[in-house]
Amino acid sequence: MAVLSPSRVRGLSVVLTVILLFSSVSFALTPTNGEDLQPVPFDDTVGGSSGGGVDVRQAEEEGFVLPRTEVFFSNYRYVVGDYGIGETASKLTNPGTERQFGTPLAIYVSDFSTVKPTLSEEGFVVSENGQTVGWTTATNASFVVNSEARVPSGSTVLPFSNRADAKRFIQAHGGRIVEWDALGETVDDPLQSRLNRFHNEMAARHTWANKTVVESRAILERPRSIVVGDDAPNISAAIAAAQPNTTVYLPPGTYETDDLTVNKSITLAGAGNETVLRGNGNRSVVSLRTDRIAVRNLRIDGVGDVGSRRLEMQNGSGNWTTKVRLAYGYGDAGIILDGADSSVISDVSIETNASGIINRKSNQSVIDNVTVYGAATSDDGFMGATVIGARSVVQDSTFVDGRDGVYTHRADGSVIRRNQLEGGRYGIHEMYTSHTLVANNTARNVGGGVLVMTGPTDNLVIGNDVRGSGFGIDPAGSDSFYANNVLVNNGYGMRATGQQNAYLDNIAVSNDIGIRAGEIAPSNWFIRNDVVDNDKQVESELGPLRTWTHRGIGNYWGDLPLVDADDNGIYDRGYQPTGTVDGRLGEVSGAITLAQSPASALLRRVRDVVSGIRNSGVIDTAPRSDPFHPEQIANARANRTRGDAA
Repeated sequence: MAVLSPSRVRGLSVVLTVILLFSSVSFALTPTNGEDLQPVPFDDTVGGSSGGGVDVRQAEEEGFVLPRTEVFFSNYRYVVGDYGIGETASKLTNPGTERQFGTPLAIYVSDFSTVKPTLSEEGFVVSENGQTVGWTTATNASFVVNSEARVPSGSTVLPFSNRADAKRFIQAHGGRIVEWDALGETVDDPLQSRLNRFHNEMAARHTWANKTVVESRAILERPRSIVVGDDAPNISAAIAAAQPNTTVYLPPGTYETDDLTVNKSITLAGAGNETVLRGNGNRSVVSLRTDRIAVRNLRIDGVGDVGSRRLEMQNGSGNWTTKVRLAYGYGDAGIILDGADSSVISDVSIETNASGIINRKSNQSVIDNVTVYGAATSDDGFMGATVIGARSVVQDSTFVDGRDGVYTHRADGSVIRRNQLEGGRYGIHEMYTSHTLVANNTARNVGGGVLVMTGPTDNLVIGNDVRGSGFGIDPAGSDSFYANNVLVNNGYGMRATGQQNAYLDNIAVSNDIGIRAGEIAPSNWFIRNDVVDNDKQVESELGPLRTWTHRGIGNYWGDLPLVDADDNGIYDRGYQPTGTVDGRLGEVSGAITLAQSPASALLRRVRDVVSGIRNSGVIDTAPRSDPFHPEQIANARANRTRGDAA
């Protein structure tokens, strides 16, 4: 253990005092008013330019208007843009916002006095003749709340620079007027509103998946009409002779086949692993090309080797999205679903050096209790299950080795749950995919557990367990929910990034890095998480100081040598896991002495009120002295060897 001698502690205290002096001079140069500040193009703001939220996507598609804000802060070099007036007002009442950005110098809001707003049948705001909504200062506006106006995610607030316009809107659509100073206390807690929606969405997506699975099971037990070997000489002849909505049964044995095509609504059923469909090693083994086909209770091998390497090289100079579509969606696989809506693959085992199952535009399809054994190395193999352009369910399956266990591409609304992912590059890899539920999956010894890419929105990543991997969960996009995930003994547990995402009740134990903070505009919520025993609790990338506390609720960072005088479960001062001193508490002898020195205490007090000297990183203003999830932490500690089962 490194040691700080008393002389070094005194020396560092002097350095801290010097920092205070120079920082206070720097703060004096900060602008003190916003009289000359004017709205900027919204796409140039930080936050609002992403356009990734649920409301924004639908507004762009349907042409209605979303109220917006632009805020200029004293100690943040970028203009912060946001959709939603009430949410911004609520954030500005939170002391953590000033801690992050400084004081607001100028606040601009959409001015609906510049257009004649009407409401669509859904209550969405439409401007007359598609006119662009102008801007007004927040202090000059009258805000209509509790009216019939809404956005897809709920109610909304409309500002008017002319109070008479606000009154006319109220006469037509109800509501009441609130001034800016009172608006933040009037609207609902933005985090709680989101959590309510997330929990409702989680239940709805499970319900949809349950219903889809139940409906799929109806086609698994169709009456038997043809037995291969008794009623027909081979599988192709059996399929040709079978009536729709019946079962073609394959008794135990090995059936050599060459790109078998099923083009009628039947069930292809075997006798378990004793029934083997064996391809010739040159192409896909089975292709399903109409709706409501079932394949169950058999084993597949002899898959061709056309996967990533060959197709990526063949299309090396094309559009990237086209290359991905070709390489990921049109390689060889054990089973191909091509426009086969409401089909199901159940109790099937596949050995492949390419892909296991590829679902192309086969909506409402189910992959259930499937096992895919991929290539021994990720460079040689491909995907266990690929879903492209289809809302589908992948559940209760095992994917071993290969490249990615489950890969989705524009598969909005899919549910991926209760799968086992072992080895390979990524366990679950989502590209251009929104509105999904990724729940209760277990990943061991993969390059990464769950990877969400390309700026999606409204994804729910809940209750996943990733251990012994390069990283646990790496999110992207906005307006999503990452909760109750267990991340143990990985390179890093989770990244807290994106915009307006909620990270709640996650556990990061014994990772090299517990959490990585990477967003430029810290608009995420990170609370009720247990981050303990990591070599480095938090690694922070560029950006302002991020406050990981919301309305007095913070996170648990282990047993810190801090004081909880009133025994309320919250330490008496904030904790900065990325700080030079706080980040070493409990690790370096002398860090406690330095943290308790008069210079350190003075610096913390000044930083609480002078944002100009706040460094980048993460601070928790209400760190917990007791864990939120003690039993799960104990379990994680007991099973933290790389690759151990939960």
